[in-house]
Amino acid sequence: MDWGMSNRMSRMIKSDGKTVMLACDHGYFMGPTRKLEVPRRTIEPLVPYADTIAVTRGVLRTSIDPKWDVPILLRVSGGVSILKEDLSDEEITASVKDAVRLNVSAVALSIFVGTAHEKQTLVNLSKLVDEGEEYGMPVMAITAVGKELEKRDARYLSLASRIAAEIGAHIVKTYYCENFHKVAEGTPVPVVVAGGPKMNTDEDVLNLVYNAMQEGAIGVDMGRNIWQSDYPVAMIKAIRAIVHENATVKEALDVLRENKSVAQLSAASKN
Repeated sequence: MDWGMSNRMSRMIKSDGKTVMLACDHGYFMGPTRKLEVPRRTIEPLVPYADTIAVTRGVLRTSIDPKWDVPILLRVSGGVSILKEDLSDEEITASVKDAVRLNVSAVALSIFVGTAHEKQTLVNLSKLVDEGEEYGMPVMAITAVGKELEKRDARYLSLASRIAAEIGAHIVKTYYCENFHKVAEGTPVPVVVAGGPKMNTDEDVLNLVYNAMQEGAIGVDMGRNIWQSDYPVAMIKAIRAIVHENATVKEALDVLRENKSVAQLSAASKN
């Protein structure tokens, strides 16, 4: 890995080898997602606590202040919307040259292993890796499952994550599952876990983060379970406590409660 590639990776993955990525790229196929209707309003309070922010180039150019000191993970695949039954028919929607122009730290695309468009998305990844190597730009592969959430088991995710690494992805984003350690052990590049749809409780979120870290993930790339929370800053701080400070779920819940109280007091003082 040359200097430029290593430097970009080190912006996102901190000196402890871990990362808390904030996923805010949902609009590329979901449109104005709940609590992400106005991207800047959602993102700005969370910037100080995110090691990386994942967005599209449209949101980057319109909603991210160039003065903010935060690495950017640029979503570069798309072409379908939530209105389609099959979400796997994706193409590359932004070039690595544009990513370099935007000074981002990495690019990301989805692969859909086992779907009608498996080959297309894997070739997309291969071409993106070729371009990334030419420009020193890391590539994240996201093992997407579309609307088929039942695919999130260790056998499938191990297969998809390993294929992504074999093609040349520098980092893989996948889902947490039972026996997740098998996914992490079989993927010879860093693995981060997605949050997926909003979970029922805060404790559910923190348990997922804790278990994933214990089983080999280097961090998370979460969106809805942070910014759809009633207290998003408190939630991301609690997640950081697990990822970067080796906190237990109980300790992280204490962090969450303390920061909720601060937010509540602040809100009350303004009324």
